[in-house]
Amino acid sequence: MADNKNLRINDQIRVREVRLIDDRGEQKGVVAINEAMEMARELGLDLVEIAPQSSPPVCKILDYGKYKFENEKKLKDNRKRQKIVKLKEIRMQVKVDANALDFKSKHVREFLEEGNKVKITVRFRGRELAHTELGEVVLNGMLSRLEGLYNLEKTPAMEGRSMSTIISPKPTTVKKVEGPKTAREDDAEDAGSVSN
Repeated sequence: MADNKNLRINDQIRVREVRLIDDRGEQKGVVAINEAMEMARELGLDLVEIAPQSSPPVCKILDYGKYKFENEKKLKDNRKRQKIVKLKEIRMQVKVDANALDFKSKHVREFLEEGNKVKITVRFRGRELAHTELGEVVLNGMLSRLEGLYNLEKTPAMEGRSMSTIISPKPTTVKKVEGPKTAREDDAEDAGSVSN
């Protein structure tokens, strides 16, 4: 389907003949432009060039205002359905204890459950840069706490004075967001929880 902004309609179409599709979607074959325009006028509709790159161009008889509105509505619906994935980042030092790793892994787990990608970064200071293998130990410790929840997108690698990895959630990790319960659902839960 062509972009609405580039479509030519009625008198803007400057060719001798077109491949015509009528208002019911039936192909009428190659028709002179004057004949196609006359058919559109008789029906009170527009002649719209929907495939200008074809030879001859394909034109359709339709209500252009309605066509444009429906296309914009489809685009809007498609944009609503798109899931925006954010990249969250967790930063740590090389000298991190088990409690801090547990605490930070809880945050990473929450980010993954929300459907976000996570960049886990270990920063090196001063002489720590000579022992980058310690950064891998820290990253592997973090990843082992998240076993089964992620897909590894980028293996641990040095970036300047830090080492990082990027993980994304497995489809089974992402939690479905539930909307607020209706009064009827609350009543049903209350009725089900009453014991005799």
